[in-house]
Amino acid sequence: MKTRLLMLLGICLLLMQVSYVHAQQRYTISGYVKDQQNGESLIGITVAKAGTSLGTVTNEYGFYSLTLPAGDHEIQFSYIGYGTIKMNVSLKANKTLDMKLEKSSSQLSTITVSGNKQEKAVNTLTTSLNRLDIAQMKKMPTFMGEVDVLRSIQTLPGVNTVGEGANGFNVRGGAADENLILLDEAPVYNSTHMLGFFSVFNPDAVKTINLIKGGFPAEYGGRTSSVLDIRMKDGNNQKFNVNGGISNVFSRVAVEGPLKKDESSFIIAARRSYIDILMKPFLKGDMKDTKLNFYDLTAKVNYKLNKNNTLFASGYLGRDVFGFGTQVNMNWGNKTATVRWNHVFTNKTFLNLTTFYSNYDYTLDFNNESQKGAGEESQRYKWTSNIINYGVKPAFTYYINTHNSVHFGLQGLYYTFKPGTGTGVEGDETSVKELTQQHGLEAAAYLDHEWKPSDKFGVQYGVRLSSYQYLGKGTAYYYNDTTPGIRRTLTGTKQYGANELIKAYSYLEPRITARYALTPNHAVKASYARTTQFMHQLSNTASPTPLDIWTPSTNNIKPQVADQYTIGYVYDAPSGVFEISGEAFYKNMENQLDYIDNANLELNQQIEADLLQSHSRSYGLELMAKKEVGKTTGWVSYTLSRSERQTTGISKDEWFLNRYDRTHNLNLVITHELSKRTSLSANWVYASGTPATFADSRLEFQDWDIPYNSTDKRNNYRLPSFHRLDMSLTLKGKQLRRWKGEWVFSLYNVYGRRNAYTVYFRQNEDDPSKKEAVRLSIIGSIIPGITYNFKF
Repeated sequence: MKTRLLMLLGICLLLMQVSYVHAQQRYTISGYVKDQQNGESLIGITVAKAGTSLGTVTNEYGFYSLTLPAGDHEIQFSYIGYGTIKMNVSLKANKTLDMKLEKSSSQLSTITVSGNKQEKAVNTLTTSLNRLDIAQMKKMPTFMGEVDVLRSIQTLPGVNTVGEGANGFNVRGGAADENLILLDEAPVYNSTHMLGFFSVFNPDAVKTINLIKGGFPAEYGGRTSSVLDIRMKDGNNQKFNVNGGISNVFSRVAVEGPLKKDESSFIIAARRSYIDILMKPFLKGDMKDTKLNFYDLTAKVNYKLNKNNTLFASGYLGRDVFGFGTQVNMNWGNKTATVRWNHVFTNKTFLNLTTFYSNYDYTLDFNNESQKGAGEESQRYKWTSNIINYGVKPAFTYYINTHNSVHFGLQGLYYTFKPGTGTGVEGDETSVKELTQQHGLEAAAYLDHEWKPSDKFGVQYGVRLSSYQYLGKGTAYYYNDTTPGIRRTLTGTKQYGANELIKAYSYLEPRITARYALTPNHAVKASYARTTQFMHQLSNTASPTPLDIWTPSTNNIKPQVADQYTIGYVYDAPSGVFEISGEAFYKNMENQLDYIDNANLELNQQIEADLLQSHSRSYGLELMAKKEVGKTTGWVSYTLSRSERQTTGISKDEWFLNRYDRTHNLNLVITHELSKRTSLSANWVYASGTPATFADSRLEFQDWDIPYNSTDKRNNYRLPSFHRLDMSLTLKGKQLRRWKGEWVFSLYNVYGRRNAYTVYFRQNEDDPSKKEAVRLSIIGSIIPGITYNFKF
């Protein structure tokens, strides 16, 4: 594997040398592009020689590098929604040119979008990439009137959930834990508040949202299904701004402004729900102390040291609190911190060095002290768990010329898993059961080359070398092989000291994406990517809960490996008003976790004896049409797919449907501008029901029926289909000096559909001889919402 990596490195170095020989009379323009109004770096801005295909786009930090022959050139900076700037540049040496673009005062319906041609999907190399526009996302109807990042991405093709209130999302047949969720490059392990109804990302602090479902660039690794890359705003470095909102669920506020104009800025955003406060007058007795709230705090600061160096620091703190009186209390939350350094070595070489910290923890507490009767002892049980990791990522980009660029870097992550500590108190006696901590070191080196020899053809190919070491201090368990599907028995243990190697894995992950333009408006694309995942989430539900356990790959649990193939087609209308795309994919996944029947996941030191590793596959067709300009905008997406699993010892060793499989998934999102101050939005979703395991017979015991599955088949039925309509109306108020306000009125589940989260069977309480099926719906009525948003 190392030989292959060195060969690829040699090829790239040879290309650099060839390019250098042929570019002796060429010079480079480089710099940053920012928003003139607030100083935010602009991502994806097209920088090109006017009238030609020679151009580039700004990276995730607003930096660009464009190499051209010596002489006079007309350089054009353009992006949809911003005024185009053209300027004459005389190139006699390398030149630094920072630019600020001003937002266009024209209505979107009259903006010429051809200047943004470089960033249109028909012209980019990437496959399976969706970018969400924050402004459009804020117009979408949402639950209780609040903008939500995760609900927005669920309207995209290839993305679904197991139902309303689900914690997490599924992409192209993968489990929820197979999504790498990054906030300013720090991983987030639980992405939702309030048991799945809201995401942890404050939209007032978010700048860009990218979802990658396949064709992964070599810099991304550690998950097998998708990457959700969320970048925070840098903060306004021109003037102070305050914006926020007040709703019937929670309130939020964001403050941003310059610490030193043009050089340093900050942003602080906070949210807090108050459902428990609104319920308090109606709660009596043991329920009067019921708690149901969440809060989060997001902050970022940046400082420009000089023209070549910029520092960024950002962090997130969020928590959910959920409890019934004093008897049952749960709380969970994320903490992240990121420090980044951007350095420009030369006009062609850019470095982003990131260090980060992430901590996810939860606590579950049961207490019967208030319910104990005379002579009864108080009882209490408390369970805590968390996962901590530290990481560093130096990432380099070398812009060889307008046709070639190279991306390379290193990544290192150190994990500490604390699977759980259970503390039981009964009277004066206390017992503690603590699972052994686990440690892991994940490291990677990557290199890829982006080559665009012409307007018609482009390719990005590379490789990622990933390694993982399962480390002590701890105990390694060894089990025998038994009948598949039966709990394995322990054969021995071995103690390892701190940082002593227990088990090591390494994988070579090739990646390639290619594009060929049939015409300037039609293009076909194809990609292949191998990805690996060294950590797993243990859950006995279809939708992971905040209290599920994270575990690393060990001597008994192999890393997950996925190979994904994608082929697609993109059409961009000549007017730029709408875009149509389609992709077909096939994904093969190895070493996904499954469980024996009646597996014990609660504080089980030998949980690996209950785990099975399975083979999965998914395949499908994704279609999307979107309209981005004009008074009526939106998109329609449709996914036809299948997700299956095969586990030795389960379901007679035959293929069975994954719990999150949905054959059909249709989303329609529309926003219509009724006037300059009024807009109406609607979102309708239809999806096939998810698979479920139902008994096909029963056993009778003392006049009671016990459900029994005679076929031993998993997921042998489907729940009823899912569909829902949401609507919202946005009314913008008149601007009073600097004050801007708007009202958002929303209706969630307009026609009151009772979608089934699951179905279970029981005997009728009045007549045990009768059987009944019960549909469990998380939401079964219309949910109104009202929010007032403000900015000044």
